Amino acid sequence: MTLDTYLDSPELQALWQQYVVGAETYLKYLDTETVYLQVITYLKVTPWYNILKDYLLVLFIYKILKSASYNVRAYGIVGYPKHLVKHSSRATMKWLLSSKLMRGTVAKEVSKARATLEKDLILNNDCLLDFPTLPKNGLREDHIIEELDILQDVLPHTDWEEGKVSGAVYHGGEDLIRLQSIAFEKYSVANQLHPDVFPAVRKMEAEVVSMVLNMFNAPIGQGACGTTTSGGTESLLLACLSAKMYGLKHHGITEPEMIVPVTAHAGFNKAAYYFGIKMHHVELDPVTYKVDLKKMERFINGNTVLLVGSVPNFPHGINDDVEGLGKLAQKYNLRLHIDCCLGSFVVAFMEKAGFQNVPIFDFRIPGVSSISCDTHKYGFAPKGSSIIMYRNEDLRMHQYFIEPDWVGGLYGSPTLAGSRPGALVVGCWATMVKFGEDGYIESCRSIIEAARKLRRYIETEIPDLQIIGDPQFSVIAFTSRKIDVYELSDRLSKSGWHLNALQNPPALHLAVTKPSVPAIDSLCELLRKTVKDMTNDPDAKPSADGTSALYGVAGSVATAGVADQLIVAFLDTLYKLTPGSNKE
Repeated sequence: MTLDTYLDSPELQALWQQYVVGAETYLKYLDTETVYLQVITYLKVTPWYNILKDYLLVLFIYKILKSASYNVRAYGIVGYPKHLVKHSSRATMKWLLSSKLMRGTVAKEVSKARATLEKDLILNNDCLLDFPTLPKNGLREDHIIEELDILQDVLPHTDWEEGKVSGAVYHGGEDLIRLQSIAFEKYSVANQLHPDVFPAVRKMEAEVVSMVLNMFNAPIGQGACGTTTSGGTESLLLACLSAKMYGLKHHGITEPEMIVPVTAHAGFNKAAYYFGIKMHHVELDPVTYKVDLKKMERFINGNTVLLVGSVPNFPHGINDDVEGLGKLAQKYNLRLHIDCCLGSFVVAFMEKAGFQNVPIFDFRIPGVSSISCDTHKYGFAPKGSSIIMYRNEDLRMHQYFIEPDWVGGLYGSPTLAGSRPGALVVGCWATMVKFGEDGYIESCRSIIEAARKLRRYIETEIPDLQIIGDPQFSVIAFTSRKIDVYELSDRLSKSGWHLNALQNPPALHLAVTKPSVPAIDSLCELLRKTVKDMTNDPDAKPSADGTSALYGVAGSVATAGVADQLIVAFLDTLYKLTPGSNKE
C-alpha cells in the first residue's frame, strides 16, 4: 500500500474523525490561540532541564493515574482499597517479623517446626545401610536388591495400595507395572534428544502425542500438534512460555501478563516467577466456585498474553466455564490454556463412558489454543509423563529453544529439558496401547461412580460437612461450618487415610484413583464416625503442631512470611541425611 493510498483509506479516515470529534469536544472549553501561545511561550522561556523535569513529572502522574484506573476497573471501587489494605498489611507484618525486634522469636518457632518436619520425614532403622559417600568397593547385585527390599519394608509408608491416599499414586495394576518394567529395560539408555540414534522412541513419542490429541478433539488436519513433557508442571510452564513469546513476536508485548483463577494450579505461579510474567488472580463465583468471567474480563489489557481455565481444578474438582472463557479469548484475540492435567483421561472419556451433561472443554471450543494432559495420572503411564497440546504449529514453535550459532553445532530442544529419558515415553506408549479406548472408558466409569458415591454419602449422611460447588469429576472437596476440618484431616491420617488439605476456605479433598474405588465404603464410614466424635466433643483442642496449626499460620496476616519459611524448611529437609549417616 502506497502512502497516498494509506492516507485515503477508510480506516485512517475513521480514526481521524474520532480524533476530530474528541478534539472539538475538548477545545470547546479552551481558547485555541491562547493555549497555543502559552505552549510556545513555555517552550521558549523554560530551560531544557526544567522541561525534562516537567515531562518526567507528567509521565509519572500519568502512569499512576493509568495504574489506578486499571486497578479500580479490575477490583472495583470498593475492592481496590481492600486489595491495597490486605497487601500492605501483609507486607508490613512480613517486614515486622523479619526485623530485629521479632526475628529471634520467629526463628525459634520455625526451628521447632523444622525439628518436627525432620522427625516426620527423616526416617531411619538400624538395619539400613547409609551411603553419604561412595562405597570404596561397589556392592554386589544381590546385596543391592536385598537393601532395596529392606528399604521398602522397614520404612513406614502410606497404604497407597489400599487406596487410602488422595491422588499421588495412579496405579494401573501389577500386570501394567510388569509391562512398564520390560519397556524400561529395553529402552533404559534411550534419549529423546537424539532421534537419529533412537528412531523407535521418536516414533512412539509422536504416536503418544497423536493419540492424546485425538482424545481431546484437536483439529489435527488443521495443524494441531503437541509435545511430551516431564509432567503437568512442565506442560503449564511451556504453555505460559509459548503465550509470552507469541505475544512478543506477534503483538510486540514486552511486559506480559496472564489472568488465572485463584484455583488454577500453582504451576502457573511458577511460570510467572520463572518467565517474568505478571499474574492476575481472579476470584470465584461464590455459588458455583467457577472463575467469575466478568471479573476476569476486567483484568484484560494490552499486555495480556494468556487466559487460563481448569477442567477440573485441583482444589475443588470444579470445571471452569470453558465456553465462556473461549468467547472472551476470541473477543480480545487472546490465547486460552485449559489445564486438564488432573482430569486427563477421566475427563476425556466421560462422554463415551455414558455420563450425561458433560461440559464441552476441549478443542471443539474455538477459543481454546492449548490444553495440558497428564498421561501419568489417569492414563496410568510411568511417572514423569505429560502432554502439552496446541491448536497450531506456530503456538508450539514458541515453546522451542533454538540456538543456531553455538560452537558445538546447531542446537534446538522442544521442551525445557535437553536430554530426556526415552524409556518413560516408551512406557507411556506401552501403557496406552495396552489399555486401549475400552480400558480407559471402563476405568473412567468406575472412578467417577466412586467419586459420586462419596459425594452422595456426605450430602445425605454427614450434614456437618458441605460439598464445595458441584464437582462432576474425580475430585470431591468438602468443608464444614461446625468442625475444624484440619483436625479432621489429622484424625483421618491416624486412621491411615491421607486427604489433601486446602485453604481459603479450609477444606479437604479426595482425588479418587483406581485403588480408591474399592475403599470408598470404608472411607465413608470412617468420615461419618470421625465427624460424629468431633461434634460430640466440641471442646477438644487440635494438636499444637498439627495441620490446623500449620494452616492457621499460613492464612494469618499476623504471621505473613512465616509460612514461606516453613515451606523452605520442608524443602531443605528433603535433602538432609539420616542422623548418624556419616559413621564409618
